[in-house]
Amino acid sequence: MNIPSGGKFDAVIVGAGPNGLAAAITLARAGKKVLVLESRETIGGGSRTAELTLPGFRHDVCSAIHPLGVASPFFRGLPLAQFGLEWVFPPAALAHPLDGGRAVLVERSVEATAARMGRDAAAYRRLYGTFSRRWQVLLDDLLGPFPLPPHHPLTLGTFGAMALLPAAWLARLLFRQPQTRALFAGQAAHSMLPLEAPVTSSFGLIMGILTHAVGWPMARRGSQAIVDAMAGYLLSLGGEIVTGRHVQSIDQLPPSSATLFDLTPRQLVRIAGDALPQNYRHALDRFRYGPGVCKIDYALDSPVPWQARECRQAATVHLGGELEEIAASERAVWAGQHPERPYVLFVQQSLFDPSRAPQGKHTAWAYCHVPHGSTFDMTSRIEAQIERFAPGFQARILARHVRNAAQMEEYNPNYIGGDINGGVQDIWQFFTRPVARRVPYSTPARGIYLCSSSTPPGGGVHGMCGYHAAQAVLKQLF
Repeated sequence: MNIPSGGKFDAVIVGAGPNGLAAAITLARAGKKVLVLESRETIGGGSRTAELTLPGFRHDVCSAIHPLGVASPFFRGLPLAQFGLEWVFPPAALAHPLDGGRAVLVERSVEATAARMGRDAAAYRRLYGTFSRRWQVLLDDLLGPFPLPPHHPLTLGTFGAMALLPAAWLARLLFRQPQTRALFAGQAAHSMLPLEAPVTSSFGLIMGILTHAVGWPMARRGSQAIVDAMAGYLLSLGGEIVTGRHVQSIDQLPPSSATLFDLTPRQLVRIAGDALPQNYRHALDRFRYGPGVCKIDYALDSPVPWQARECRQAATVHLGGELEEIAASERAVWAGQHPERPYVLFVQQSLFDPSRAPQGKHTAWAYCHVPHGSTFDMTSRIEAQIERFAPGFQARILARHVRNAAQMEEYNPNYIGGDINGGVQDIWQFFTRPVARRVPYSTPARGIYLCSSSTPPGGGVHGMCGYHAAQAVLKQLF
């Protein structure tokens, strides 16, 4: 498609994922003339939905469950319901099955969840009860560049004292029972880091806080509905979107005061390298990307036959057994190995959103972590883990669609080596992504900004990277 004529734009955004659209919306709300360019024929980035297996089966291509979508300060301020976005909240946020037909179930209520924890009930109640009551002030400090001074120093300090610890340590320190430790490990493993690494506890804490604060919902009709609603709102503000426009050089862009890239540092160097100082390019070249994922989408002829009935109440199910097994799986990935018993993130959308599959049929979504750039097909190992907790699952598969880590990057160039988080989010790259700068969204080149998940606060469908980048543009240029 051709770029619209009509003179100079105030801002051009390259990439129409959630962060690119968030940046565009923020600037358009400030009265700026905005153009968004997307290389593919459809918008969405990590929030696309497509018929990957059979006709009528709608699969989330990457992200599927969106606690940050409803918790994000940016999304909470948008009228997306007016543009078709509807959240679906399963009865429970999360289930974590264990061998022997048991499972840990996390409900919205801290009290109801703690009541299932036996000897760990009091510890669970103290941990998540306090933080879930103050989740909004906590996210104000966590969903962006590190605030100096913090807006809420007492709450952030209490959180930070535990968040900096390795998850494997904190799980053993706080909880006595294997099932509670397993639950925490499964939440912390969203970090894609070894659970012995610093700051992994922050992921276990944040994911747990969100289950009780807002739940773990999905978008009705698929994650595509999120970006479609964002696009509808942007167009209502006068913004413009052009798809099918692959930008290979900054010279291809129309004149503007600011250019924001919803891309990773590696792509920014390729497109705009000549406009960036050499020392900054070298710093971007040192940005580290993490493990990849091997992902499978399933068309099923009936629901997943879970041994533990609790798993039928949650859309999200963490598969990986107890703490020690999950930790071993994530440690193996960082050692360049493909674990025999991988930690698997599993989602059963159609159980709560019938629009995802033909009547009586179902969809499922699963992935595990693998070494960076892996071409190994983990299908048999993933399905062995599912069968372990849901015997007879494979007999219900009508079709499957598999992407290894290298194929994930082919599908979305932002997923370098299959890394869906936009870069390692360890203690060194937690707040200083992509480099240590007072305003991490800006570059030394005037008018060039990054707004992707390679900037704070990192991965997830929350729009905060784009929002903060746009705020930096408004402050520095307008």
